[in-house]
Amino acid sequence: MRQGVVSKKTTDGRWIRRRAKHTGLSLIVVLLILVVVSILGVGAIQISTLGERATRNDRDTQIAWQSAEAGLVDAELDILGLPVGAANNRGAIFKRGATDIAKFTPGCSAEATTRGLCYSLPTNVLPDWLAVDFTQTGNNAPTVELGAFTDRTFASGTAGIQPAASPRYVIELVEEPELQATTAVQNRKYLYRVTSMGYGPNAHTRGVVQMIYRN
Repeated sequence: MRQGVVSKKTTDGRWIRRRAKHTGLSLIVVLLILVVVSILGVGAIQISTLGERATRNDRDTQIAWQSAEAGLVDAELDILGLPVGAANNRGAIFKRGATDIAKFTPGCSAEATTRGLCYSLPTNVLPDWLAVDFTQTGNNAPTVELGAFTDRTFASGTAGIQPAASPRYVIELVEEPELQATTAVQNRKYLYRVTSMGYGPNAHTRGVVQMIYRN
């Protein structure tokens, strides 16, 4: 608290000097304004940061979806046996009307020539695409990496904004819904359920897409 001196004239003509008290209210008001402005500034920074994170997450998710879609395209070419000159072309397995069902195994095969081929079990059992580990790589992986049977390439890695790894897929052999139990195995109609998982720039950002294919 600060004190000052003021003068006052009385009725009889005399001047009386008194000390005046100053509370410093203006200083308090200024400090309160500074506090409010600081709070607003911090809030604006936080909102900007959250917006940037949301935008980056959306970008990573979109890249993961696009990567997974590329896996579906590669699986379709695998089924069609394209391109014809691919070193590991296995189109004969999916030949229309003569599907080599022996190549499909429950749990998805990890063999070199039948990798990622699965036989869907009865409906009361978990489908293979839900049980298989898409993140597993190497010679024992039960999933197919893009280009393994089509010789196609896919840009991935840590350079720039691109998927952290190549997409991987599995192909399940699924019997037609209207199948009669009396139909001979070799005469049954089949569908291919293809499931593909792609990555975003962050390996923890993943997208899974699926399609039903009939050739």
